[in-house]
Amino acid sequence: MNMERKAKPMGPVPQGYAADATGMLLIGGERADALVERAGDTPLFVYDTALISARIADLRAALPDTVDIHYAIKANSHPTLLRFMAGQVGGFDIASGGELALAQASGMAADAISFAGPGKRDDELTAAIRAGVTLNLESERECARAIDIADAMGVRARLAVRVNPDFDLKGSGMRMGGGAKAFGVDAVRVPALIRQIIDAGAVWQGLHIFAGSQALDAASIAETQASTLALADQIADAVGTAPPLVNIGGGLGVPYFPGDAPVDIAHVGSELARSLSQSALAQNGATHFAMELGRYLVAEAGVYLTRIVDVKQSHGEDFAIVDGGLHHQLAASGNFGTVIRRNYPICIANHFDAPATHIVHVAGCLCTPLDKLGDAVLLPEASVGDLVAIFMAGAYGASASPAAFLGHPAARELILQA
Repeated sequence: MNMERKAKPMGPVPQGYAADATGMLLIGGERADALVERAGDTPLFVYDTALISARIADLRAALPDTVDIHYAIKANSHPTLLRFMAGQVGGFDIASGGELALAQASGMAADAISFAGPGKRDDELTAAIRAGVTLNLESERECARAIDIADAMGVRARLAVRVNPDFDLKGSGMRMGGGAKAFGVDAVRVPALIRQIIDAGAVWQGLHIFAGSQALDAASIAETQASTLALADQIADAVGTAPPLVNIGGGLGVPYFPGDAPVDIAHVGSELARSLSQSALAQNGATHFAMELGRYLVAEAGVYLTRIVDVKQSHGEDFAIVDGGLHHQLAASGNFGTVIRRNYPICIANHFDAPATHIVHVAGCLCTPLDKLGDAVLLPEASVGDLVAIFMAGAYGASASPAAFLGHPAARELILQA
């Protein structure tokens, strides 16, 4: 092993994981190798619902009582997980007709489901209106289409307006506002669109204001939430009617990479309470508020397990080749929304608490140099048959990876019920 090379750091292993007396990683109190045996093989995603429940409980304790929690199911839409989440949160946010079907099957009430996303097809609009879910409108044209479809069906569409704010969430991994965007209606045009909705006899459901995601700085999050509430007040004042619901977006990030620290949720909650105390809508009591979150609720509760099938050297560098890859974990490979590739937290599951002594590249099974799950990471010595665990796999793993690439089978998924 070439120890003259310098290892590249990895992100922090989330809280809630430990080893048993033999050094095997425990997930939800169960041995990783036993979970693989139960599922049938690797690669395998494991989701621990006890960690999700704990995250939601901590969040509820930090947030004002007047703010509900919604789950953006794009983060992880496994049907069993959605059935669990339907009993944990106040609503689902979806972004396609396929997600609409999943949300309906989960048991979540239709009037607690909202449908956002540009480019909704007529059949998606029709299905949403028929189901009684709320459409978060992305344009004036989409509004006209939805009203025409509802009129033809003889029903009243439930319509909210997604607002493209003039500000964004500073420090966010993905900025959703502040300038020209494909998402939402520019704030200056929103009041006229709301009047059009009301005049057409549709049911105006409120506002969806989403400025950014994956932010870790609590002060920036609080500042954006204050701006969001002020904008909602301005729109309501221009329209002359209070919105039934204001979805203030989410934006809470999770610590994937070296140097990342968890969001100070207590600070976010206290500052949100202060901003609500200054909001006319919050004070009149006619408007409800919701925070829409995806990865913050589920990312740290997921682990991706994959087995080493080969160990080799190339030009003096060591490679552990696993039976998984970016077709299951695109984000961990650095090919999903990151400019500079950085390492997710990773370990040898059957030597979880062993000293890390060897620098190794963890490469997937795909025929592309992009398929690298660990870049020069410092781990215990890797051997064929070892289980590799990649953390932060509960969000944007199986649901956001090119599963059909090169014809490899989909990863198994196992839900650990609390």
